[in-house]
Amino acid sequence: MSWPVLACSVVLLVMLWQGAAIMTADATIMPGPAAVWAIMMNEAQSGELWHHTLATLIRVLLAFSIAMGAGMLIGIGLGLSPWANRWFGPWVVVFQNIPALVVIVLCYLWIGLNETAAIIAVAVNKTAMVAVTIREGVRTLDPKVNDMARSFRLSRVIWVRHILLPQLTPFIAASMRNGLAIIWKIVLVVEFLGRSDGVGFQIHLYFQLFETGYVLAYAFTFVAVMLVLEYAVIQVWETRTSRWRQVRST
Repeated sequence: MSWPVLACSVVLLVMLWQGAAIMTADATIMPGPAAVWAIMMNEAQSGELWHHTLATLIRVLLAFSIAMGAGMLIGIGLGLSPWANRWFGPWVVVFQNIPALVVIVLCYLWIGLNETAAIIAVAVNKTAMVAVTIREGVRTLDPKVNDMARSFRLSRVIWVRHILLPQLTPFIAASMRNGLAIIWKIVLVVEFLGRSDGVGFQIHLYFQLFETGYVLAYAFTFVAVMLVLEYAVIQVWETRTSRWRQVRST
């Protein structure tokens, strides 16, 4: 999606939001974009917005890195080894279907109300999903390319770098995109239940005070951060790593 189209899409969303605020006619229930923007500016000037947004972003990136790393290793192993998939595939299904709330509560009970428990809880919830996506990607590898690699007797490192990872790029990008979308929501739940800072903590605070505007201000701030990561990082990386496909098609 180009930046002009993205901008027009966001403007349309804001217009719909403004229309909903006018129809509701109650700022305590549905404040308009201008009111929420004013709250965001006040919170930014006080430093609270940056402090809590940064705390959440750090947790998201740490949990995301752990989940992607572990999930890719597990997924590649299950995809390459039918024996491993037969024995350990059910484990992945079990972890994939355990409710996130259960994992969060158990980590807090077992490890304590600390950062380690928060990061582990989020990473565990996402790792299984990454593993499943990467496993399916490994199963779609072009056998002709693998035959070529064997005929040239490529080392394992070269095979992974130039044969495996390029073909897995769409699946890695899908895991990254879905991972960020899911992980930051789980992080908010983790902060809502047991942290003393972060966007989730602020949403919990203002929920108790019935301050809808502040809840929306913090939520939309982090949505904006996720949009920047999506369009300025993930899509740019995906485009660069997929150039070999365009060259091959020509």
